Amino acid sequence: MRSEPAVAALRRPVDSLKTRADLGREAERAAEEHLVARGYRVLERNLHVGRSEIDLLVQLGDVVAIVEVRMRGAGAFEGPLASVDAKKRAFLIRAAERLWRERWKNDPSPPRLRFDVVGVRVGDDGIHHVEHVAGAFTA
Repeated sequence: MRSEPAVAALRRPVDSLKTRADLGREAERAAEEHLVARGYRVLERNLHVGRSEIDLLVQLGDVVAIVEVRMRGAGAFEGPLASVDAKKRAFLIRAAERLWRERWKNDPSPPRLRFDVVGVRVGDDGIHHVEHVAGAFTA
């Protein structure tokens, strides 16, 4: 089931001297704050599954979402959500399959898994515009 994106804005100062890793962590924090404010519980951050990394693993009710966080600046041609291409989706699906085998394969009541994408766009004014697409793609 695909839902309409939820969009929110968070004011955070933007420092042009930040590294790519700093900006990524900032985007993940903005995404996490957005999800928690909407009732999600964070299970894991930067979860390593084999050689893969899942940005956020969150839960809402009986659904566990594997969340990919993408960030783009104000001048970017492509939006953050559009940057989740077929290669990235395949990568996330493989990570989810391995996570399933390692955690829930033998669980008598496993959770339902879903793939969500959170896009964070930083405006020139320093405001983080957060967009969440629940069920962004399927395996």
